[in-house]
Amino acid sequence: MKIVVADSNLIPHRSRLEAAVPSESRLSWHGGFDDALIEDLRDADVYVGGKFTPSMASAAERLRLVHVAGAGTDNIAFDALAQDVLVANTFHHEKSIAEYVLAAAVMLRRGFVAQDKALRQGVWATSVYDDRLTQSNSLQGARAGFVGFGHIGHATWNLFRAFGATGAAVTGRGNVDAPSAGLDWAADVSQLGRLLVESDVVVVSAPLDDRTRGMIGADELRALGSDGVLVNVGRGPLVQEQALFDALSSSTIAAAAIDVWYDYPGPDGRGTPSALPFSELPNILMTPHSSGVSQQTFVGRVDDIADNITRLTRGEQLRNVVAPAVGSKGSRA
Repeated sequence: MKIVVADSNLIPHRSRLEAAVPSESRLSWHGGFDDALIEDLRDADVYVGGKFTPSMASAAERLRLVHVAGAGTDNIAFDALAQDVLVANTFHHEKSIAEYVLAAAVMLRRGFVAQDKALRQGVWATSVYDDRLTQSNSLQGARAGFVGFGHIGHATWNLFRAFGATGAAVTGRGNVDAPSAGLDWAADVSQLGRLLVESDVVVVSAPLDDRTRGMIGADELRALGSDGVLVNVGRGPLVQEQALFDALSSSTIAAAAIDVWYDYPGPDGRGTPSALPFSELPNILMTPHSSGVSQQTFVGRVDDIADNITRLTRGEQLRNVVAPAVGSKGSRA
């Protein structure tokens, strides 16, 4: 079995993956997407990577499995795949992302990001030394609102609960059992407005599709209010770009932590994340889609990928199959 791997996040774990797949496997590694990769796919049985284009599908005539090394499948050209090609994903990012969300919420609600910048200029920006400033709020008693409540939502809620917060959630299907999850309430997205009004911190981790794209706009951000903090770890376009910039610029919301963006860099890792000057705003924490990037995340993913390849070799049922049974876009949920 030939396995073509084109995901740079897996390169640090190359020896682990090679040791875990069936011994007769041949692995071919690529650091980027180019003509050499497409040519290498012509006799591949398995492709591992986060991007699969129609041209790649045309070349991969023997392909049996596309395995995404993550949860999101929005860069997979499902329509170009033969009907018998399986697509699977994997998770393990939820605990790392939950740490990010909690840390960002604390940093922004307590004003630590602004205080760090001020103290570098010799200004002690706290109510202890400046009576024009108010005392900040901890997470104890705060309401955490979840837009999407999958792997990330559950893991993040566990941390918020430990800090004494309350919680509520809206999801596409509205099928969350609130009492079992320890939430005050849960509903479908028709209750998004209520969630935003009631929440102090809103965590966005819903899947990106035609229904959810732009689901949080100017009206929703106004509902979150001037004390509210938004944390987006799902996909950038879930939140309308201009509306977010305007809300932060005008202090319509207090702050935001954004880990997922509207523009992404090329292979050199250089590029602005938006056409709008978010970097000039003092009330945003900007990170380069890194909240789920940890050793623990990718060790777990490598083990899942190797297990599914072994199952494919043995003719056994694969885990986390999203196609052909499901041909929709995924997320980090």
